[in-house]
Amino acid sequence: MDPSHAQITKIAREVNKLAIKTLRQDGIGTSEFDLIHVVRKHDGISQAHICRILGTDKAAVARQVASLSKKGYLKKDINPKDGRASLIYPTKKAEELKISKRHVETAYYEYILEALSAEETETFCFLLDKVYCRSKEESKSGFVHVRARIGEGE
Repeated sequence: MDPSHAQITKIAREVNKLAIKTLRQDGIGTSEFDLIHVVRKHDGISQAHICRILGTDKAAVARQVASLSKKGYLKKDINPKDGRASLIYPTKKAEELKISKRHVETAYYEYILEALSAEETETFCFLLDKVYCRSKEESKSGFVHVRARIGEGE
């Protein structure tokens, strides 16, 4: 039983709705933003590696990379180790997109936390950090404990 009623997920979903509306104003869809995020995290990544990370087929990634390059969010350079392949890099515009999305999220979280007193906010943030750290540890372990609970084992 989940005593939180998945409210962390529900809050994240609401802020994501707002972020998506903002991204659409910049002509970016959610899958394009996911691709930009991967490229930002893996500067100079190949399209094949993007496919593996996102679990997307080559044709879809190639279309998105071409579209995002045309829009000025990504740039492609020839891979010096393999002249047939390209390496993908984020542009300044991609970095600015991240900042604008983060700005929207910050404004949303500031708004919803205004419902709490200063003391409640401090307690909430302390507990949230504790839960976040446990979540990050579980992720880094490959979700071993949660996978065992849902019957996937190792």
